[in-house]
Amino acid sequence: MTSFNLRSLKLRSGEQYDDEQEVALSPLELGGQRYLPVPERVQAEFRASRATTGTVFELGFVGRLHGPCQRCLADAVVDKRVRAREYQASDPNAADELRTPYIDGDKLDLSAWARDALVLSLPAQILCREDCAGLCPVCGKDLNVEPHEHEEERSDPRWAALERLREQL
Repeated sequence: MTSFNLRSLKLRSGEQYDDEQEVALSPLELGGQRYLPVPERVQAEFRASRATTGTVFELGFVGRLHGPCQRCLADAVVDKRVRAREYQASDPNAADELRTPYIDGDKLDLSAWARDALVLSLPAQILCREDCAGLCPVCGKDLNVEPHEHEEERSDPRWAALERLREQL
């Protein structure tokens, strides 16, 4: 876990702190599948800006995840440029919307923040390629490697009465 000690920030209103931080990323589980960050530690641009009512934190990095394609289960790689921003109000009684969940005492949890920002930047489906055909629903073969179709199966005799009704309409 990578954290930043906020006591080291001695900013007055209008001042800014810029630094590069090495942030550890943990493996993710999405849709029951495990995705590994490669590399596990990324160089991130970190910025803290002091405003009159609080502090704005910014984090930027490039994350890469390796794991299974959600259609065909082949290896998939996702590269994402991540830019995230959080705000922490100076007033301890401020509403929850004005407080970041990544601060605990004097520590800013950069790893949890980076993980969440990376997950939010991911596409709806992680695919090996944009036009992935997936797996055959009948035999389970990879349709990207072996495209094929199955002949239509005969219908279940229990549905015969409904089929006759459909033909009449």
